[in-house]
Amino acid sequence: MLLLLIVVGVALAFDFTNGFHDTANAVAPTIATGALKPRTAVAMCSVLNLVGAFLSIKVAATIASALVAQNLVTLPVIFAGLIGAICWNVTTWYFAIPSSSSHALIGGVIGAMLVMAGGHSVLWSGLVSKVIIPAGLAPFVALVAAAVAVVAARRLTSRVDASTSTMGFRIGQIGSSSLLSLAHGTNDAQKTMGVVTLALIANGSLSANASTPVWVIVACAVAIALGTFFGGWRIIRTMGKGFHHLTPQQGFAAQIASSAVILTSSHMGLPLSTTHVATGSIVGVGAATTNHPVHWRLVGNVALAWVITLPAAGLAGAVAYFFAHLIGGTFGVIVLALVAAAYLALIFRLSRRHVVNSINVNDAIDGIGEAVAPKTPVAV
Repeated sequence: MLLLLIVVGVALAFDFTNGFHDTANAVAPTIATGALKPRTAVAMCSVLNLVGAFLSIKVAATIASALVAQNLVTLPVIFAGLIGAICWNVTTWYFAIPSSSSHALIGGVIGAMLVMAGGHSVLWSGLVSKVIIPAGLAPFVALVAAAVAVVAARRLTSRVDASTSTMGFRIGQIGSSSLLSLAHGTNDAQKTMGVVTLALIANGSLSANASTPVWVIVACAVAIALGTFFGGWRIIRTMGKGFHHLTPQQGFAAQIASSAVILTSSHMGLPLSTTHVATGSIVGVGAATTNHPVHWRLVGNVALAWVITLPAAGLAGAVAYFFAHLIGGTFGVIVLALVAAAYLALIFRLSRRHVVNSINVNDAIDGIGEAVAPKTPVAV
């Protein structure tokens, strides 16, 4: 029972880092264009993430049943996978890299499973069809959708004066950001729900292929909402102005395109990376606007982070399981948890060295960037 409680607690901690890490997906364009103040945007996003988490459990079912063999999963495996995912999330957060929390979680669990039971414990067809192929297609679909949306928006408002158009799109961004926050909740919160459900099955508390309990849905929804509220300002800068300088029109188009792609994937039960989608949309509106060039070098760095996230988190999960198993039992899990906690404490301590407390968080996005990461390069 103690081991189950530890695993559930770590899963909720990952859910918190998921919200913390992915806040930028929904709010960065809204903040960058001045449509909402940072604190207001993040608070709105956190509430709608909470609501979105209750709208569907199809993604949770995919995570729980379509990626690894339920009859072979053990609690130490899930724990090690979560530790690997959390460490990767916090590391990429520190370097302001908008990597995928979803793929970190999936990679961590699969890496631990491979060490514990070998290749036959992974449902490779499900991994390819529900994770890898969507991961490759999603950014490009979002890019094209966002480019079409921004061109359509530009043509529809071509006869409207600039100030009226800007004001209208800033108001529209409040709605598009809200929709994107809701979509984020329907997809990302589900992944942790699926992992907790898998842990309950491994513990014998649920039967195989059981549906996600209500208390799991509530706990995961609250955890990701809290993480969103305390969101990562470093990545907000990267997403909001790193790729190119967004206009309200571009921000609106990017968020609408992202929402459409994420909601579609949630309906299909695909654990899509909202980071991939949001980044693809932002790059798409930039590529379709000649006077706002895209910083392609940064796009390349972020794309490289996407490619290495699944194997890197898998390696972290595998190493975590190996050492926990080497020590043995619940004691090994506790030792691993303490080591991971020490690493996270070190990362957060290093991050505080870059904070300038004199700049209020409600300043414009440039102020946020200077306050949180004035000299931290975006690197892989």
